Amino acid sequence: MTKEIPLFPLNIVAYPGELLNLHIFEPRYKQLVKDCLESDGTFGIPSYVNNKIEFGTEVEILKVEKVYEDGRMDIRTRGTEIFEIVEYHDTWNDKLYAGGVVKYLENDFDHTFEGREQMFTLASELFSWLHMSDKLRLSENSNSYTIAHKIGLNLEEEYNLLQILNESARIEFIIGHLANLIPALERAQSAKEKIKLNGHFKHLTPPKF
Repeated sequence: MTKEIPLFPLNIVAYPGELLNLHIFEPRYKQLVKDCLESDGTFGIPSYVNNKIEFGTEVEILKVEKVYEDGRMDIRTRGTEIFEIVEYHDTWNDKLYAGGVVKYLENDFDHTFEGREQMFTLASELFSWLHMSDKLRLSENSNSYTIAHKIGLNLEEEYNLLQILNESARIEFIIGHLANLIPALERAQSAKEKIKLNGHFKHLTPPKF
């Protein structure tokens, strides 16, 4: 399905179901939010990655948290659907903000894939290793998007994950990332400990042959 919607390009990746807090300060995006509130509409956040705008996520406004005297706003939003840009216009119709035609992409959220528990186990191991276990909140409704921003993916990797439209494939992507990241962190910690010992008198036991 295609649809014409307002667009708010950002150099971030938003995921379906993600809660995203935005501080709105530019005149064109203050106008965008005002128009969406008046029409009970949504807007899209195309991810600006590698100097391109191709994919993004539609978001709905949940709440205007604060309006400042100069018109700036703090708003709470939630991601809904992933889209691909069909047409992009930097100024849309008679508006200050961008807009265009987007194509909504079918997204498979099958949670039965056997790797789901392995993904959460590895994520828990990472957070435990970082002494941040209290920051990882998982439930029966948690999925790949729940942890995607919390496991050290760079922007391009987050964007690659956005374009994977199958939960099983997303889980495999994350497992691969974590399986490489955790040993690398452990090696870095080991190197750090060795550097600390440099110059110290070492009590070494010779090997027996």
